[in-house]
Amino acid sequence: MTGPRITIIGSALSGNKGASAMLEAAIQSLGERLDDPRFTLLSMYPREDAAQNPYPNLEILPANPRQLGVTINTLALMYSVLPFLRGTLRRHSRVIRALAESSVLLDQGGITFTDGREKFLLYNVASILPALNTRTPVFKCAQAVGPFQNPINRWASRTFLPKAATIVTRGRITHEYAEGLRLTNLVAGADYAFSLALDGTECQQVSRHLDLSFFDEDVVGVCPSVVLQKKVDECGGDYVGQIVDFIGHVRAQGKRVLLLPHSVRTGTDKTHNNDLPLCREIHARLTLGDDLLFVDRELSSQQLRYLIGRCSFFVASRFHAMVSSLAMAVPTLVIGWSHKYREVLEMFDLEEWAFGHDTLTPSHLAERFAALEGAREEVKAKLDEHLPGVRARSIEQADLIARLVSTDR
Repeated sequence: MTGPRITIIGSALSGNKGASAMLEAAIQSLGERLDDPRFTLLSMYPREDAAQNPYPNLEILPANPRQLGVTINTLALMYSVLPFLRGTLRRHSRVIRALAESSVLLDQGGITFTDGREKFLLYNVASILPALNTRTPVFKCAQAVGPFQNPINRWASRTFLPKAATIVTRGRITHEYAEGLRLTNLVAGADYAFSLALDGTECQQVSRHLDLSFFDEDVVGVCPSVVLQKKVDECGGDYVGQIVDFIGHVRAQGKRVLLLPHSVRTGTDKTHNNDLPLCREIHARLTLGDDLLFVDRELSSQQLRYLIGRCSFFVASRFHAMVSSLAMAVPTLVIGWSHKYREVLEMFDLEEWAFGHDTLTPSHLAERFAALEGAREEVKAKLDEHLPGVRARSIEQADLIARLVSTDR
């Protein structure tokens, strides 16, 4: 008898390393709980993901937005309404076969069904609708949803979210939004990436590319985000200039700075899920020196987490860079654009260390970083106190999924 099959959508190995962290945390944790599980990833970037796939039990299938929205959803609808074609559809579509054979679809979209992101709403629906049409239970891994004030988003959320077997909310604010829709399939959890385990080889792997003696003194990690850049610049700001000013300020104080992208797509200058061009632009405006280390390459989610863990402080704009920093108990300052940042920091009683992109100025950033330095011991104590509980809430998802899979079999 073969092991259970699990299909995953919304995450990746390439590009956004937060998506990679969620995917790999699921593979790790479910591999410990299930006998010989097989995984199928419906991928936006199948070639890139296949090239980086180290897992023999992970199959990569193409599912870019057009394939997902048109081809896969049409075939899944046919599977639902034309029972006599099901055998043919399974034989001729690897995606339909994967869904039909799977005990569960894991939706690992980090933020879905949210006001202000209506342009992604069709993709949010298209990601889970094929599973609903093949009668495959949908498990929405910990993510942010809501608010639901926009009429279109509210209608879509009321229509499709109740159809999921389980929705794991990623924090208090999301949970309250979801409760406002009177959903009964909710579980309060924590981001799956908190469960990501390092295998102990990261130091050796990273040292092939970087001189780790750089971390013999205090290092401030800085992780920019092209998403935040767009939001700041649309409001008339200069995100690149502000980050350049901050890095200069920190270096003038005698500290070392690690500049690293947490979302990288190798071989392209396209900025979707790719902060490397932004980081290169920032780096080009900085004075070179022994106190500056730029990670100008794509690293794995584990390697990035290891590097972040070597920092004394961390300034994050990418959500999952923040998660990795918190997971490594590094005092962290967050510049965000959504409630998803604050609700995670709330789990550590550290929500005061996040502020919105609308209040970002060089002086405010420098002021908040100075305050973080002054509160270093207090912040570190809170991280050490709350981290075990946050990890437990994260790994609980694996238990829930394993139970769902076992019930299906």
